[in-house]
Amino acid sequence: MTTRIAPIGRARISTRAWIWSLAILVLAAGMAGVLLAMGRVPICECGTVTLWHGAVNSAENSQHIADWYAPSHLVHGLLFYGLFWLLAPRAPLGARALMAALLEAAWEIVENTPMVINRYREATAALGYAGDSVVNSLSDLGFMLIGFAFAARVPVWVTVASGLALELLALAAIRDNLTLNVLMLLWPVPAIRDWQAGLGG
Repeated sequence: MTTRIAPIGRARISTRAWIWSLAILVLAAGMAGVLLAMGRVPICECGTVTLWHGAVNSAENSQHIADWYAPSHLVHGLLFYGLFWLLAPRAPLGARALMAALLEAAWEIVENTPMVINRYREATAALGYAGDSVVNSLSDLGFMLIGFAFAARVPVWVTVASGLALELLALAAIRDNLTLNVLMLLWPVPAIRDWQAGLGG
C-alpha cells in the first residue's frame, strides 16, 4: 500500500492563502463595524437586499449588492494590483491583496463621511446621494478583490483593455465612471455636471 504525501511547498502555499484570506475577512468585518459605528444603515432602508439595482438617480442607489458603480470597484482592483505590483513586487500575492483591501476599506469609510457625501452632492450630479449601506460597501470591497484577482491572472494588455471597457460601459450607461468620479470630486467641471444631469442634451 502506497501512502501519498502532499508536496510541502504546495501545503505551505495553501496555508498562506488561508491566512491571507482570513486577514481580509477580518479587515472586512472591521470595516463593517466602523461603518455601523458611523451610523451607516446595514441594508437598504427599503427593507430588502437585491442583487442588482440599476436606477442611479434613486434613493436605493448604493444600497444593494451591485449597481452601475460596481464596474468602478472592479477597476479599483485592476489599478490596485498594478500599484502594489510596482510598490511591492516581491511581496506575496496575498499580502498585496490585503494591502489593496486595506486601501479599498479606507476609501469606503472616507466615502461615507458627511464631508465626502456633501461633496458628492455639491460637486457632482449625485444630488440625492446619501452614502452607502454596509452591504453595498462590503460588496464594493468584494468587487475590488475580483478585479484584483483577475489582474493577477491575465496579461497586462488584457487588464488595460478590461479597465477601459468597464469605464466605457459605465460612461455609456450612466454618464459616469471612475475617471469622471475622481475628476468631479477633485476639480468639478460645470459642463460635465450639466451633461451628466442630462442638461447638455
